[in-house]
Amino acid sequence: MKISSSGSVRVDLLGGTLDLNPINLVIPKVVTLNLATSLQARVEIESLESDEIVIHSRDYNSTKTFKKEDLSPEKLASGYFEELSFVVEIINLFIFSGGLKVTMESDAPTGSGLGGSSAMGVTLYKALAEYTSVALDRDEAIKIVNGLEGKILDSGPAGYQDYHPALYGGILGLVAKPGKVKVDQLYSQELSDFLAKRVTLVYSGESRLSGINNWEVYKKFFDKDQSTRKGLSGIAEVSWKAYQAIKNQEFELLPDLMATEGQLRDDLFPGIVSDGMENLYNKIKASVPNLGMKVCGAGGGGCFLLIHEEGQSDQVEALVNEGGMTVLPFEILPPL
Repeated sequence: MKISSSGSVRVDLLGGTLDLNPINLVIPKVVTLNLATSLQARVEIESLESDEIVIHSRDYNSTKTFKKEDLSPEKLASGYFEELSFVVEIINLFIFSGGLKVTMESDAPTGSGLGGSSAMGVTLYKALAEYTSVALDRDEAIKIVNGLEGKILDSGPAGYQDYHPALYGGILGLVAKPGKVKVDQLYSQELSDFLAKRVTLVYSGESRLSGINNWEVYKKFFDKDQSTRKGLSGIAEVSWKAYQAIKNQEFELLPDLMATEGQLRDDLFPGIVSDGMENLYNKIKASVPNLGMKVCGAGGGGCFLLIHEEGQSDQVEALVNEGGMTVLPFEILPPL
């Protein structure tokens, strides 16, 4: 038996960092906007007659083999599985006979800030559910995988936005509610075309700055740091405006709102825009005056969006290449 599954990595548009409980409830009117890309996390599961668990990464060209009996509470808690702990924790949720081989690969570069590990985790969960004939509850799957990733990262709560595009597709408004997240599917061909013509995804090639993380923000917020609270409230306000603009089909408002969110984020988190990113942005802006910038994920490296007018994509891409960074072409995928 062989199962293949795939799920989108996301591009976050506005409202990242607000996807943390209960920050998302303390601040009023919280929404996180993102979209599902054609950049995929892919998982294959094959049956093995032995009781072995074989995990192969095509990205790293590595294979590790464990005995099924290794999936004990003691070994799961001891760090025995090292960098594969997240994968093994998800495998351990399911009951299956014999062994299995799990093969994984991702279109998202390592450290790209596109939520690749989260997309991989929830795609693996989806594949295992199909493999074991378990009905998939998307929201329940996201809660479980989000909890496991938070456990493995061991650095405070993990945000929830990265998992949804892999299971929902489209363009999403994730609206915070007590005890749940309302998933508002915002996709239309018109909105997809509008965004595709006005954003360019750039991979800096730089590693993300690990010091900019959810726990640092979380702690400052609940220590009542007024700068953090004011900054996140500003991000929430502009994100809500963008959400309403989409609902009202006022798409022409989105580029400025996205660029404003990017600037608010840069002001709030020192170092989120690396020197290399800033230098390239300033160089391109000299030729593309209305250019905006929005860093993806935690920043300090990884990917960022350049926001421009329709018809400027080729010019922006040429200038990115001249500056030594890489454009990651992608399509916005429709709802699943």
